Order: sequence, then structure tokens, then C-alpha cells
Amino acid sequence: MKTVYMINGFLESGKSEFIRYTLEQPYFQIPEKTLLILCEEGEVEFDVGLLRSSRTALEIIEEEADFTTEALVMLEKRHKPERIIIEYNGMWNFKEMKLPRQWKIEQQITTIDASTFPMYYTNMRSLLAEMVRNSDMIIFNRCDGIADLSNYKRNVKAINQKADIIFEDANGEVNAIMEDELPYDLHRDTLELDNTGYGIWYLDVLDHAERYRDKTLVFTAMVLKPQGFPPDYFVPGRMAMTCCADDMAFLGFACEYDGADALKDRDWVTVTATMRWEYWADYDGEGPILHAVSVVPAKAPKKPVIDFT
Repeated sequence: MKTVYMINGFLESGKSEFIRYTLEQPYFQIPEKTLLILCEEGEVEFDVGLLRSSRTALEIIEEEADFTTEALVMLEKRHKPERIIIEYNGMWNFKEMKLPRQWKIEQQITTIDASTFPMYYTNMRSLLAEMVRNSDMIIFNRCDGIADLSNYKRNVKAINQKADIIFEDANGEVNAIMEDELPYDLHRDTLELDNTGYGIWYLDVLDHAERYRDKTLVFTAMVLKPQGFPPDYFVPGRMAMTCCADDMAFLGFACEYDGADALKDRDWVTVTATMRWEYWADYDGEGPILHAVSVVPAKAPKKPVIDFT
């Protein structure tokens, strides 16, 4: 099994800079050979000395039609690498990409130029979503002078809730979402979440659960009862459009409620609950669990789908 590191992003998004920096780091050095496959050539070139010192073989695949499992297997046979780094072309269809069966993606990282993100998000959202969807880490670089990083973070978190998101400017890492940018007052003991508030709250919990400890939450939600759930649990949540009309996700956390067994899928309810951080099997560890104080029938909101687009 060959270990693959997938680095993707649009042209000039910082992919080559990230790879070059990584190859220079002592923690990334191994005695065996590394195969670096470039699917586009940007402004950053790889120094021959760096390639030699890091025992890296460089190959270029210029056309999407040439990026085939057969071609990749031939490169593996030619170089016999221990690991493989792929700098994937952001304009190629990531959804259609196929790797040899014995290649396993160990980590996928997407780099984004924050100064051009609004343009790509508006005009090439589907391509961007495919890159971001399964990434383990998303790096926004060139963030200098950009005030709306919180919105950038919500845009990509709506597509990929598990990824680590990093913002960097010339001085290093930037903290993205400040408390005073949230659409509700964290100084209150009870937070009433409207459409916008629910979506932002859900995404912010994934990064800052400590902000909501001991808070009471009130929101309107649709009932979801996943198969195999304990009878006293359900998931209150909202459907969200994360990229386009064909790309929907249900956003909700498990909720303990004594009357959950009587609830029906797709019922609308108003939930009053507190949140704790507890073990849950579906989380593969600890995560946010709601504990309902009350659950009462409610009418569906005028806009039942939260729109992150």
C-alpha cells in the first residue's frame, strides 16, 4: 500500500509553496524516495537541490486525460517511491479522479488564496466544493487586509464540517471567528436561534464548544430519527444548502429527550435544550450532545432550508 498526500487548489493558491515548505522540514524527511506528481506548473519551481536532498523524484502530468491509473502505476514502477505527493490541478474534475487500488490517501489538504476566494466561490463553486469536501485541512493564505474571514470559514465549514481550517497572513496564523461577530449575544444565558443563528451556531460549535457550555438553546428544527438510535434520543436539525440545490446536508446533533420515542421523522418542533460534551459512538469519541428541557410541536419555518450559498 502506497501512502499518498493530496494537495489541491486552484492555480496560484499556494500549493507549490506548501509542498516546498513541507519537503524542507526535518519531520518530513525519510530515507526512502518520495514521488512528487505535478498536475500543473505555477510560479513556484522546485529547486533541484531541494529535490535531491529530500530524495524526491519529480514527474509532470499536464493533461487531465493523461492522469490515469495506468500512467500512475507506470510512475510507481519507474521510481519505486515509499510515498507519493500529488499536486492536483484545481480545474480538473476531482470527483472523477481515480488512483491505483494500492494507493491510499493519507491526508488531503486544500490551499485557497483568500484574496481570490470570493471569485471562485461565486463562479466555480462546484469545483471548489469537490476539492474541499474530503479535505482534512483547508489553508487560507494571503489573508492580509481581509476582514470577512468569518464568512469564508462558514462557507467551507458548511461543505466540510470536519476539516481543520487555518487562516494565514504575512505574520502567521489568524484567529478567524471572534465572539462579537456572532449573530447572538454569548453573554446571555439563553440563546434563541433563528435561521441564520442556527446555521452559524451549528458550525461554531464544531470549533468552539466551550462558548456554549451551560447555555440554554431555543430553536425550531425538523425531527430525524436515525435507525438504531436509542429510544430516548433523536436529532433535531435543519436541512442546509451547502453548494447548490443538489448538494444538501442535514445539520443537527444528537439530543436526549424522554419523549423522543413518540416523535416522528420530519415533524417540526421547537426545542429548548442545554448542550454537553459527551461520548457518542457515532462521533468515535466525545462530541456535542443536547439534553432537551422541552420539545413542543411547531410550524415549519417560511424558509425551511438554510442557505449557505
